[in-house]
Amino acid sequence: MGKVQQNRSWNAIKANDSWAIFKIMGEFVNGYEKMSQIGPCVSIFGSARIRPGDKYYDLAEKIAYKIVNHGYGVITGGGPGIMEAGNKGAHLGGGTSVGLNIELPFEQHDNPYIDSDKNLNFDYFFVRKVMFVKYAQGFVVMPGGFGTLDELFEAITLIQTRKIDKFPIILVGTEFWGGLFEWIRETLLERHRNISPQDMDLVKIVDTADEVLDIIDSFYQDTNLSPNF
Repeated sequence: MGKVQQNRSWNAIKANDSWAIFKIMGEFVNGYEKMSQIGPCVSIFGSARIRPGDKYYDLAEKIAYKIVNHGYGVITGGGPGIMEAGNKGAHLGGGTSVGLNIELPFEQHDNPYIDSDKNLNFDYFFVRKVMFVKYAQGFVVMPGGFGTLDELFEAITLIQTRKIDKFPIILVGTEFWGGLFEWIRETLLERHRNISPQDMDLVKIVDTADEVLDIIDSFYQDTNLSPNF
């Protein structure tokens, strides 16, 4: 784990951890209270570094616009890049636009397309991720970095281990995701048997907004589940 932070005694660290419990509780309570009022939504993930004019920014905006026109709201991480594109598409489509922002020393700041009463701020990644999963009827995962991969694989793991009900996980961009899932198939599944064949069915890889909507609509029609409208 490396050295304990300098100028902080172990007792001080333990004391701070004890008080942090109350802040964690407060973030959960505030999140549950606000998110329980939003209605059915789809979470859109992706890089904060992708700028307007990039094909994936434009595609995320288009996907979000179509999602709200199908009766869903959109949840994003509330920051710039793909998150901004998702909130922008939802805003332009006249639908619910939710931002779950995280306080970071770089990259992250609120984007202007979040509904004013649906902008939540978090200090703790794990509290924020609970909100993404608990209140989403599907995940749309655009190209991103470590944070995007973290959110993606947590959702896959929770569904694989049956800790949450199954919902659509849709990866957008074959050129971006194809190599990763080829490695997962060849190495994790076929060579080492670290996952089961059916685990590969937990995600779909697509390239268009229409494919995203078809998968979400088909999932709820085929399973006879209500997306909590």
